Amino acid sequence: MDEKLTRRDLFQRSAALSVLAVVGTGACSKAESAAPSCSDTSGLAAADVQVRATLAYADVSVEPGKLCIACQQFLPGPASGCGTCKILRGQVSPRGSCKAFVAKTT
Repeated sequence: MDEKLTRRDLFQRSAALSVLAVVGTGACSKAESAAPSCSDTSGLAAADVQVRATLAYADVSVEPGKLCIACQQFLPGPASGCGTCKILRGQVSPRGSCKAFVAKTT
């Protein structure tokens, strides 16, 4: 154990640890942020797809207070999954939004 750690060895080990940390962090963050995609329109009629486009439906709301889950039109689906909407056809994300948002009354 009389082995000295050279500066080159230190840099190589630091670089290897850095790569592992970046790869590990990237893999973990992707698993945590995976939300259900509710924008599959393959089974919808062209008119229904057009309504979704006209109302600017998005799976993830850009306005924090306007989430589908807080809208009167939203009908919840299975736990942590997509729901439906009284106005839009097809699946709707609880964290999504559109122009037809009407806040739930309590």
